Parts: sequence; structure tokens; C-alpha cells
Amino acid sequence: MMRIEKAAISRYPAVRSFYHSLIDGIAGLPYSAGWKKDIYPAPDYLKESIRDGNLYIGLEDDAIIAAMVVNHQCNDGYRQFRWPTEAAENEVTVIHALGVHPSRTGKGYGRQMVRFVMELARRNRQKVIRLDVLKGNVPAERLYAGMGFRYLHTLPMYYADTGWTDYELYEYVL
Repeated sequence: MMRIEKAAISRYPAVRSFYHSLIDGIAGLPYSAGWKKDIYPAPDYLKESIRDGNLYIGLEDDAIIAAMVVNHQCNDGYRQFRWPTEAAENEVTVIHALGVHPSRTGKGYGRQMVRFVMELARRNRQKVIRLDVLKGNVPAERLYAGMGFRYLHTLPMYYADTGWTDYELYEYVL
């Protein structure tokens, strides 16, 4: 059984190691998250997210098997798109860097992480959850669509790890 909690700063080395292991584990698979070690998620981004209380880890025993960042920040590209749900930035929960270790896929951990965000957003009286997925990342596309997120548009956006690339925008109205 996985438990989800905010990561403490003392967990930073384990969080960084988790993402490196995840990146190694998906290398060579037919889909890609587009992530690169220490570029995305970057060490400073992980540390800042932990300090701000926005990085959540999924634990089995004491091992990190899943992680994500949940906040109100978004890529500049989000502002170019006309979202169907009107909401101020502080009414929008955004999911970033959600990953489940490849050795643990297919067990519902990704769904458990997303359900956690849905409950968190409802408790915080958010209007909507938004996120983007690198086009072609089929497991992520299936996860979010299967959880009731609506695919809205494919938009070229810039991220340090991928450069200008097509991302699929998803929204879940609360």
C-alpha cells in the first residue's frame, strides 16, 4: 500500500535519486516523458518545491515509488490558450513531474497520486486542475483521460529539457 506525503527537505537526495532512476528506467521505451537528469526536473526546482511544500512523494515502506509537484505555476504557454473554465491563477491546481517508477507501473499508483491531487484541490476550493503532457507520452495520456481529464489542445511550448515541443493540454473541472 502506497502512502502519500509532502517531502521533507531531508528527502531531497532520495527524491533526486528517484527521478534519476525513473529517467533511466524509461530510457529506450517507445514513449517518452522528455525528462533529462538534472535538467527536468532540475535540482533547484526540486529543492524549491520541497521547501514550498509542493512536492509530494508516494512511499511503499520507506522507498519513494512515485513523486509529483502540485502548485499554481504554469508554463507561459498556458496563458496563450483560452481555457474553457474561467479561473484565477490561485484557483488553478497544476500537476508537474508526476512519475511512478517503472518497476511499479500497472499497479494503480499513478491513479492514486492523481486522486490525491483531486482531493487536495477540492479541500483548497480550487476550480480546476490543469496539466500538460509531452505529445506521444501514451501512458500519461491514458492515465489522465481515464481519470476524467479532458484533452483540449496541442500547443508548442518551451521547456529546458525538450526545447520547443508539442504538449497536450488537459483540464479537470472540480
